[in-house]
Amino acid sequence: MKTEDDIGRWINQLAHQIKRRMDARLANMGVTGVQGRMLHYIIDHCQEQPVFQKDLEEVFGMRRSTATGILQLLEKNEMIRRESVPYDARLKSLVPTDKAAAIQQEMHACIRETEQMLTRGIDPEQLQLFVRVVRKMSENLSS
Repeated sequence: MKTEDDIGRWINQLAHQIKRRMDARLANMGVTGVQGRMLHYIIDHCQEQPVFQKDLEEVFGMRRSTATGILQLLEKNEMIRRESVPYDARLKSLVPTDKAAAIQQEMHACIRETEQMLTRGIDPEQLQLFVRVVRKMSENLSS
């Protein structure tokens, strides 16, 4: 396989580009790119139902230890707090703080701008195909 056809390399390079851009844009808010995406998810979904660490592990495809570290930093930086749920004292839902709510609009704008940059000049049909292919690749690696 030629280097320019190395799919894993392209995916890795794209992931690093996204990470660098998000980290740079969100640094002034006191969060990294991955913290911002997780916080954005918590804010968007906590109104509908409790959000738990396990939810984030599944949505972001990360190990428990990775999610724990990110959430501990968000807690330390007073962006989230963990609250017991009435039906199971062992479970702690993730709740955004007022500090997180204050940067919500800016985080959302950063994520939206990054998505627009990523997809600029790409037809909707091509994007749908890309998503299907990436999902299949992810499934292949999960088996």
